[in-house]
Amino acid sequence: MAPKKRPETRKPFEAVLCPKSKKSRSAREPEPEAKKLCVKGPGCSRRLDSGCLWEKLTSLQVPPPCGSIVRALHQHKLGRTDWPSLQKGLQQSFLHSLASYQIFQKAAPFDRRATSLTWHPTHPSTLAVGSKGGDIMLWNLGLKDKPTFIKGIGAGGSITGLKFNPLNTNQFFTSSMEGTTRLQDFKGNTLQVYASYDTCNFWFCSLDVSGKSRVVVTGDNVGNVFLLNMDGRELWNLRMHKKKVTHAALNPCCDWFLATASVDQTVKIWDLRQVKGKSSFLYSLPHSHPVNAAHFSPDGAQLLTTDQKSEIRVYSASQWDSPPSLIPHPHRHFQHLTPIKASWHPRYNLIVVGRYPDPNFKSCSPHELRTIDVFDGSSGKLMHQLYDEESSGIISLNEFNPMGDTLASVMGYHILIWSQKQAAMCK
Repeated sequence: MAPKKRPETRKPFEAVLCPKSKKSRSAREPEPEAKKLCVKGPGCSRRLDSGCLWEKLTSLQVPPPCGSIVRALHQHKLGRTDWPSLQKGLQQSFLHSLASYQIFQKAAPFDRRATSLTWHPTHPSTLAVGSKGGDIMLWNLGLKDKPTFIKGIGAGGSITGLKFNPLNTNQFFTSSMEGTTRLQDFKGNTLQVYASYDTCNFWFCSLDVSGKSRVVVTGDNVGNVFLLNMDGRELWNLRMHKKKVTHAALNPCCDWFLATASVDQTVKIWDLRQVKGKSSFLYSLPHSHPVNAAHFSPDGAQLLTTDQKSEIRVYSASQWDSPPSLIPHPHRHFQHLTPIKASWHPRYNLIVVGRYPDPNFKSCSPHELRTIDVFDGSSGKLMHQLYDEESSGIISLNEFNPMGDTLASVMGYHILIWSQKQAAMCK
């Protein structure tokens, strides 16, 4: 059943301290309508099935890591352990820690659903969140002061892309349905407009920025992609897709390497140094359904794509022509839901994505929960599921902070912050 749209009624942002209740709410009890900031205390294709029920999670729990991580690091320093083995041990230890993750802060600052999310690149406790009404919240989790709130234009102002300026992290770029891609400061002042439409028929849907190459890339709703330098000069503007460009991503290691995703059911790979026209892509990766996102892994060696129905794909950068790893996963598209996008953990080869149970999905079970699923990026195996019975809505966006120890999630109007129980008590 499609989620019900909540009335567009703005409520003031508040902060409330609320310790964890001794009696948990029944899973069948509806979630309260209005929630405020809540701080809680104590090559062939490989097709893998992700349909695991919450009640079967005991079989998914990662066993405690063998031996000491400190000992493993010492062995690596002595040259007795190779880096892949050490990395695997660290990842296993992190997966084991997920069992103690819980929501320790929660906010509902917007009168329309949240649509974009990004962490500050150098302050791991600070994030920015944009809404369908064009509002933007800058939230420092380490401060008790109210987050900075920048008011948008309301209807038609949806923030579709949000990135901190890598050359000045007191500024951020936005793309929006208002028809602009612009640079703003923390007070909400527009410092520079990089691309603009003077009509409501065209708008911008995606955004990425490179500090090393000093370029901004943005895509619109009819398939055009703009490349501009940091001074605002347009380098080119080409129609690279037949329909809306839902996502644009520059490779973190080779930032002249660009991936664009579209509702035309393709993801295309481009070399920015050789773009001459719509046919000058290096690779075109066809999908069975429109595509919500295409994320390069932190090491740039893999590409993660999320379609609008039930498939996550992992492509290898060394073998683009080889069939990808396929991970069946329910996350179908719904008009009044922020599109679900899978993302990478910043330090480990792990994928995190929200689940939207689908009765037509082959492994769907009655009363399946709306969890956050964590997959191994190499095997596609479901490693863990996060769930809070008091926040049981559909979670569309999930991003770990640069340190990889705190997870921010978007659930409709709500922003959820997950961390280890012990760490949350200290924050």
